[in-house]
Amino acid sequence: MPRVAIPLVCEPKVMQELERLSRSRTEEARLVERSRIILACLSGKRNDEIAVEHKTQPATVGVWRKRFAAEGLAGLHDKERSGKPPIYPATELKQRIINKLEEPPPDGLATWDGGSLAQALNVSDDAVWRALRKEGIQLRRHRSWCISTDPEFAEKSADVIGLYLAPPEKALVLCVDEKPSIQALERKVGYVHTSSSKIVRGLQSTYKRHGTINLFAALDVATGYIKAKTTVEKKRPDFQSFMDDIVATVTDDKEIHVILDNYCTHKKNDKWLAEHPNVHFHFTPTSASWLNQVEIWFGILSRKTLVGASFTSTELLVKSIESFVARHNETASPFVWRKREVKGTQLRNTIANLCN
Repeated sequence: MPRVAIPLVCEPKVMQELERLSRSRTEEARLVERSRIILACLSGKRNDEIAVEHKTQPATVGVWRKRFAAEGLAGLHDKERSGKPPIYPATELKQRIINKLEEPPPDGLATWDGGSLAQALNVSDDAVWRALRKEGIQLRRHRSWCISTDPEFAEKSADVIGLYLAPPEKALVLCVDEKPSIQALERKVGYVHTSSSKIVRGLQSTYKRHGTINLFAALDVATGYIKAKTTVEKKRPDFQSFMDDIVATVTDDKEIHVILDNYCTHKKNDKWLAEHPNVHFHFTPTSASWLNQVEIWFGILSRKTLVGASFTSTELLVKSIESFVARHNETASPFVWRKREVKGTQLRNTIANLCN
């Protein structure tokens, strides 16, 4: 009489974790494979069917089915085995690495790296990298931020953020800025086969310059809709002309609140503002242009349209930008805007404090 496989059930959270593990490229390969086996078991397949799909033995599938039924996710991990004790005890090596990272790097190096740590500690490179990965320490990645020294930072930022969170009733709130000197670069682009058998985007290092353009953009905070205009120059008359185009689409009885950074062309527009009493300028604090939401859209434009592209003329560049704007506006939606809290005191934290 054939044996019946143990039926499996799991909670939604466990299922979600199994799916994450099955797609992971950073977890251990054996854990990924076991997660895929359990997912196949949960779908109702027989052990022999799963074994064929995953190129293993039915008995192996049965082992992991039983382990998961008894222990859940914990059962998919290897149990401790007897054998040779580790050369570098994990806790001891972690502390040695952290202590060494607190010291200045060797002469000629700006920061520690895996190789220099291994040499200084007289351990293998692999042992160092295992410990760093386990502790989440990434020596080559970095994060920077800009801290505004504007004495009116609190007042100005509160004014801008207030327009995002609670805009005046029946008013139009716009984020306006310009992206200057966008180059029309022509070069060969395509795909190449690397020595590691990967297919990647290829860009020729040499290129031809075909001039530059400037892009003015206004983001409607409430809808995410973009109004854009390209110009040859970015002087104050060009900025005012762009604002004229925006004002012309809005009735005179509707207030327009414009969020701007402190670029020179945005200042000294008193005469223009006097002619448009329904328009109000709100300036971000100095060194805090990241408060302007249109900067987010400029980043999207750069990634999707400008970086890695080839343009044989400024006309082609302008057409590409206009096409992207039209494409964006078809499905425009407001940004869910958030910024991490950043404190300058983080720089004085030692890595030991961060890891404890």
